Amino acid sequence: MTVWAAAFVVFVWLVGVPTSDPLTAFGWLWLATIAWRNYLPWREHLLFLRDWLPVVFLLVFYNLSRGAADKLFAPHVQFMIDADEDMFGWLTGGRIPTIWLQQHLYDPAHVPWWEVVTTVVYISHFLTVPTVAVVLWVRSRKLSYRFIRRWITLSMAGLVTYFLYPAAPPWWAWEHGHLTESVARFSSRGLDVIGLHGAGNTLNALQADQSNPVAAMPSLHTAYAMMAVAFFLPLVRKRWWPVLLAYPLAMTFTLVYTGEHYVIDVLVGWLYVAAVFAAVGLAERWWAGRTKLSV
Repeated sequence: MTVWAAAFVVFVWLVGVPTSDPLTAFGWLWLATIAWRNYLPWREHLLFLRDWLPVVFLLVFYNLSRGAADKLFAPHVQFMIDADEDMFGWLTGGRIPTIWLQQHLYDPAHVPWWEVVTTVVYISHFLTVPTVAVVLWVRSRKLSYRFIRRWITLSMAGLVTYFLYPAAPPWWAWEHGHLTESVARFSSRGLDVIGLHGAGNTLNALQADQSNPVAAMPSLHTAYAMMAVAFFLPLVRKRWWPVLLAYPLAMTFTLVYTGEHYVIDVLVGWLYVAAVFAAVGLAERWWAGRTKLSV
C-alpha cells in the first residue's frame, strides 16, 4: 500500500486527479485492492474486472452522453436566479448567495487558506463515491451492489434531466449577461497553494473544455456527496450523523461559493437522492419477495 500511495501521489502531482476518465480512476482503485490483498491469487483479483467493467462502461457512456445533453433545448437561467434570490434575498441584500459569499470572502489577488479546503472538497467528488464503492466491494459484496445500484440510478436520472432541462450555473449566467454583478469561477485555485500546479492545470483545462457547461440541475456533486453519506446513516449510531453530514454541507458551501451551482441546484440534488433511495429500495424489496416466491 505504501508503494501504491507513493505512485498515486506522484501521478496526482504530475498529471492531476483522475477526474474525467473512469477507466483511469478505477485502474488506480483496482491496483489499490491488489496492494491491500496482495496475498490473494490472481484469479481473485480478476474478479474486480468482472464486477466493475460494466459499471465503468456505464460511467463512460454517461460522460459521453452528457456532452450532447445541451443540444436539444436552450439553457434555463432565470429560474435558478429567482429561486436563490427568493430564498436568501432577505439575508443577502437581494443577491444570490454566490455573489454575496464572493463579495465577502473572495479576493482575486490572494488565495486564503479556506480555498485549499474548498478545492480539496470539490475534487473529492471525483474519487469519494468510487472509493466508497470499491471499499464496500472488498468488505461486503452485497453492500457494494446495493450502493452501486443507487449510484448508477442517480447518475442516469441526472443525465436524463440534463437532456430535458439544461440549466446554467452562476458563472455561466454572469459570462452571458444574466447577472448584473460578477461571479468568479475558482474551484481549483487552492491547488496552487499546496504546490499541485499540474493537478490544477488539468482540472482547469477540463472545466474549460467540458462537454456540457449547462448541466447544473440537479447538482450531482452534492447529490453524490449526500448519497455517499445517506447510505451509511442507517448503519451507524446517530451521534455520528453530524460528522457524516458535514461532508455534503461542505460540498454545498464549496459549490455555491466558487460559482459552480446555485443553492436550488443542491436542494434538487438532495431530492433526487431521496427519490432514488426510495425507488431502488422498493425495487430491491420487490425483487427479494419475487425471489422467495419462486423458491
